[in-house]
Amino acid sequence: MITELINGSDVFTLLAEEWDTLAQQGMTDTPFQTLAYQKAWWTHLHPENGRLHTLTVRNEEKELLAIACLYNVDGNLYFNGCVEETDYLDLIAAPDHAEIAWQAIIDCLCSPNFPEWHSIDLCNIPEASPSRSILSHEAQRRGFLFDEQVNEVCPIIPLANTFEEYLAGIDSKQRREINRKLRRAKGADAQLVMVGPEDDIETAVSDFLDLLQKSTFEKRDWLNDGRRAVFYEAAHAAQKAGTLQLLFMEVGGKKAAGLFNFDYKDRIWVYNSGLDPALFGALSLGVVITAKAIEYGIENGRKTFDFLRGNETYKYRFGAQDTTIYRIQLKPAS
Repeated sequence: MITELINGSDVFTLLAEEWDTLAQQGMTDTPFQTLAYQKAWWTHLHPENGRLHTLTVRNEEKELLAIACLYNVDGNLYFNGCVEETDYLDLIAAPDHAEIAWQAIIDCLCSPNFPEWHSIDLCNIPEASPSRSILSHEAQRRGFLFDEQVNEVCPIIPLANTFEEYLAGIDSKQRREINRKLRRAKGADAQLVMVGPEDDIETAVSDFLDLLQKSTFEKRDWLNDGRRAVFYEAAHAAQKAGTLQLLFMEVGGKKAAGLFNFDYKDRIWVYNSGLDPALFGALSLGVVITAKAIEYGIENGRKTFDFLRGNETYKYRFGAQDTTIYRIQLKPAS
């Protein structure tokens, strides 16, 4: 194995021709492993005193097998993207290369050529990731301290073959509520609008962010300039790749609710939502737009509807089931 350390943001240019090809083969293949997202997060949201260190692993034929994009803050190593904005993180590697790649990466981290560090703190690793067992084994083998804790839940809906079948499978009270709200929205001539490949993405994202910051005081305060920039860059890249699902509910030409989703690998990923509570509040358009997104996913053959991180009550009203993401910490024993 050939391991290389690339310091700084030049990595996103140096690996531009290879990154996404590998990410799409990865054991954790989500919108958050793409080059565009990883670059946008580092550009706009990296910690002020953070230093980016990316390790690559190649075979003797120079084929790229793994990317570990990490940053260092005060001797602590984190995945690029950790923690708030990025729902799934992991080593970028195919499952059959994960073990040998992690071994090569930890060897490099422990070499005198790597900048000084004292702990590895890896967030948002999916429960099914091979990294969990590999890192546990490597810690034991090397005498590292190892700690794994539940980071959060990501509720998901395994999608049925039809929308009617989906509704039949959820709680009867919630089924009646969803149907009632869909009928009421239809009676008010509420329209679902989907941003297409030829639409003005700048205007669409601005409209969505306007709804997002109106939703709650918490979202208003969360939406800083860096996060705004990530939304714009992620939307541009996803629109180009054909993986953007940006939806609005409109009544009388006025946008009252929005969903910023990714439509990627047979799964709808609900990244964020926006709602103007003062506009058509009686129509429950937040519920309606989510139901419409689920219906779209089913009609277009998607297998899973992923609400991403958070155990908000409304997700379970749609029949979501918890999956778990983990935080793993490694420290040399001495």
